[in-house]
Amino acid sequence: MQLLSLLFGSIVGVSLGLTGGGGAIFAVPLLAYGLGVPAREAVAISLVSVGLTSFVGFLVKWRKGEAELQTGLLFAAAGMLGAPVGSWIAGQMPETWLMLLLASLMLTIAWKMWQKAGQKTVQSQVCIPIEKSSHQPVDYAHDGPGCQRDAAGQLILTSRCVWLLLLVGVASGILSGMFGVGGGFIIVPALILFSSMSMSRAVGTSLMVISLVSASGVAFQLWGGQQIALDITVLFVVGGLSGLWLGQSVSHRLSPSVLQRIFSVAILAVAGFVILRNL
Repeated sequence: MQLLSLLFGSIVGVSLGLTGGGGAIFAVPLLAYGLGVPAREAVAISLVSVGLTSFVGFLVKWRKGEAELQTGLLFAAAGMLGAPVGSWIAGQMPETWLMLLLASLMLTIAWKMWQKAGQKTVQSQVCIPIEKSSHQPVDYAHDGPGCQRDAAGQLILTSRCVWLLLLVGVASGILSGMFGVGGGFIIVPALILFSSMSMSRAVGTSLMVISLVSASGVAFQLWGGQQIALDITVLFVVGGLSGLWLGQSVSHRLSPSVLQRIFSVAILAVAGFVILRNL
């Protein structure tokens, strides 16, 4: 049991380090079917593990200048409101339905990741400023459909931009509270698409948001009387931190498209297993 807790935690940590989100979707199935933890307790343990692992990952990224605090705090504020709502929704439905909904979410993520891996878009590339001359302002390669950046690369927080980021943040928070996931599979693409953020900064910012939203979800779960097995949680967190270091170490050496295809296949396989177990 101890070795499995460390191993499963490391799998989640590696995926967080590599992608900044999406891999946390493995946590609840691994806890529920690999370790025999009840589904609702698995959600709580997942939130603790994902939150702490993401926070450490964010600190590493922040020290390198690969995180935007202002943008991340907007997401986090909305997500912290959505997480308790998601936890409440999960508490109102049978565990079988909860796991089947999780499997449906996993299938959607797998499809989106595979689809994105086959696309040659600029959304996953770093937005590099174009220097016209030493006397002219710097223009970014492109702006997002909802948010723009100034010549220095700072996000311009118009009312449209703020509302857009808040809505996506609430959605990620609800999913986090329901399924114990970080919501990074929503946050990272949204940051790239809507705010023209580079992939590395989107991952770092996403890790900060995930840690804060997870903390909100855990607080609501504990306030509602949910029990959490400390031994499994601690081992899962230790494994997650080890996996995070490994994932971040190799993240710059692998092709993003290859990574996305590998994760999509793995998520598809786990989703199929969850469906079979519950049907």
